[in-house]
Amino acid sequence: MIIRSFSKKQLGVLSWWCRGSKYSDCDGIICDGAVRSGKTLCMSISFASWAMADFCGGSFAVCGKTIRSAKRNIVRPMLEILRDIGFEVCDRSSMNYFEVSYRGRKNTFYIFGGRDESSAALIQGITLCGVLFDEAALMPRSFVEQAVARCSVEGSKLWFNCNPEYPQHWFCTEWIKKTKEKNLCYFHFRMEDNPSLSERMLERYRRMYSGSFYERYVLGKWTAAEGLVYPFMSDDNMLWDKPAGEAEEYVISCDYGTVNPSSFGLWGLFGGIWYRLEEYYYSSRREGMQRTDEEHYAGLCRLAGDRNIREVIIDPSAASFMETVRRHGRYSVSAARNNVIDGIRQVSTALKEGRIRICRSCSDSVREFGLYRWDRAGRDMPVKENDHAMDDIRYFVATYLMDRGESFFAVAAKR
Repeated sequence: MIIRSFSKKQLGVLSWWCRGSKYSDCDGIICDGAVRSGKTLCMSISFASWAMADFCGGSFAVCGKTIRSAKRNIVRPMLEILRDIGFEVCDRSSMNYFEVSYRGRKNTFYIFGGRDESSAALIQGITLCGVLFDEAALMPRSFVEQAVARCSVEGSKLWFNCNPEYPQHWFCTEWIKKTKEKNLCYFHFRMEDNPSLSERMLERYRRMYSGSFYERYVLGKWTAAEGLVYPFMSDDNMLWDKPAGEAEEYVISCDYGTVNPSSFGLWGLFGGIWYRLEEYYYSSRREGMQRTDEEHYAGLCRLAGDRNIREVIIDPSAASFMETVRRHGRYSVSAARNNVIDGIRQVSTALKEGRIRICRSCSDSVREFGLYRWDRAGRDMPVKENDHAMDDIRYFVATYLMDRGESFFAVAAKR
């Protein structure tokens, strides 16, 4: 990896711990702000350099939301750069650690995932000289605080980076707003702080997001989600007529309900773009009668017609309906990924990038786009109303579109 230059802010992160820096007496660093702003790359280089400069025979932790994401986002780029600049690296990441040596010094870096509340137990017992949290705001508070408590070696430091969430998020209230109290230095990043992003790429990111996602991911602000979840869908130009002819591929996504409505969407691939062609939407409250799993399966079959359906993606909580579909043996079934906020972001991006399109004939989807709103209670969640077509659309994007490698990535370092 060849890095042409660093911005002034990146250089600050690289050197904050060095002798002579005004931040050298701080107990740690927090970097937050926009996506693709270069904070993760410079922080990982700085973390490893500090560890090798200040310790020998020490143990350190590199933490991500999962071990897999930590290896992908932090460990692999870090090891490539360390080798390039002359460090010796023994990569044992298959056993979730690696060793770095330089001029007689050797340190061990353990890899942890902070997926949920149970993850705190995995890091108990170890004594650390320092810990790097990648995307700290996505980790449970219990895991972060347990990892912080492990840093009991004299001279240990804490390293945090994250993208913003809502202002009442625990990491914002307990860490961002208490940097002086906790003796931490703080660097806030914008996309413009990454010299590897061209103006063309910056403009593309500005077009990708809207509303609270624009303020968080492009401007780097901790901002509350308000109003419609997909405000841009009120523009009639975001709705499409059904393409003529047969699609190259068909998929059905399902949000299942008994008292609540059931919503199934038929998706067809035309020239690299997925269209929501038709839908099955049944509300027992509206119709005055509940349907059984078998009756909903009959509705699924009517929606599919004689088309060759590649996959049926179903709400993971709908175990009985999933079993009904499997028992009939007609369709391949998979459980949907159900991270709401990540899914909403992915749907928003896919709609704005034109990778999925909603046909005008899908009247219940169109209706819900105009009603689906963020909760006003300060939580970063949508209101649990008018969300059934919204959920099945999210299932399709998060489970099928993303798994096929059709998500958009930008490389931040020039090669």
